[in-house]
Amino acid sequence: MDAAGTVTEGYQGLRESAAWMDLSARGKIRVLGEDRARLLHAMTTQDVQSLPPGHGAYAFFLNAQGRILGDVNVFCREDCFLLDTEPETRQKLFDHIDRYIIADDVTLEDATGEMATIAIEGPRAAAILERLGAPVPEADYATRAWSGMMVARVSSTGAGGFFVFLNPAKKGDLIAAIEAEGIAEATADEARTVRIEHGRPRYGEEITERYLVQETAQSHAVHFSKGCYLGQEIVERVRSRAQIHRVLRRIELDMSEVPAAGRKLKSADGQADAGEIASAAFSPARGKVAALAYVRTQFAEPGTELRLPAQAGLQAGLGDVGVLVI
Repeated sequence: MDAAGTVTEGYQGLRESAAWMDLSARGKIRVLGEDRARLLHAMTTQDVQSLPPGHGAYAFFLNAQGRILGDVNVFCREDCFLLDTEPETRQKLFDHIDRYIIADDVTLEDATGEMATIAIEGPRAAAILERLGAPVPEADYATRAWSGMMVARVSSTGAGGFFVFLNPAKKGDLIAAIEAEGIAEATADEARTVRIEHGRPRYGEEITERYLVQETAQSHAVHFSKGCYLGQEIVERVRSRAQIHRVLRRIELDMSEVPAAGRKLKSADGQADAGEIASAAFSPARGKVAALAYVRTQFAEPGTELRLPAQAGLQAGLGDVGVLVI
């Protein structure tokens, strides 16, 4: 997908077949030591102690006020846990975990530079892996060893797919093998558009320290009966009282011009504040703008109609724009 909204090979691959992406800049933190499971269990929203080798989960790290410091894909291996996170949160989470290692037998290693990440995502990603001779993990966040590499069932775009973790020296060979199967590379902009279309939030854009866990609508990141962990008191208080005033939702806007993050939404009658756009992109598949927005709970039901008020210099001649909660 280019600036004019034309359907491009990488965008189409992510939506209809498969595309590959180099995600080697993502942070990789190795957690070793006898107390590694206990420490991560006490610091994340997931039941890490119950994860057997070859399995994994999506989790949040919270502060004591229940705000989200970052998200990780947690992969349990025989001798360690591997934490896969956004490039921007690598050092932040490394320092956060290190701060809580006191008398624990835990060692942290920043493995980002020694481990490349190639993603293959899209509806046919599993078939491509099989054609490459790779094992296909069955469960979400599960991993399988593959000729000195590790394959994980995880997707950055919400289109489904896999991350392959490998020695950077072998990255070129893997990319060549993928492209020999007729699979194109997806650009960062193409991947972002597909991610927003699928309603898959990214930490640093739609999810930040501004938000509480339940507001992000990512319930699969939380094990609600695991017991105590940092920030758990706030998560449980919100859950027991059902007290959130906004929630992340996919929306569609009847326009081609992409609105900036922070634009306010109104109720259909224009009288009430209804939400705020977190991210947006033009969707060639839909012929309109797809977006993620924090919507006030009374307006968050799928099918609810909202309005984007006109703004000086934008939406020339259109007036307010219709918005639909998906």
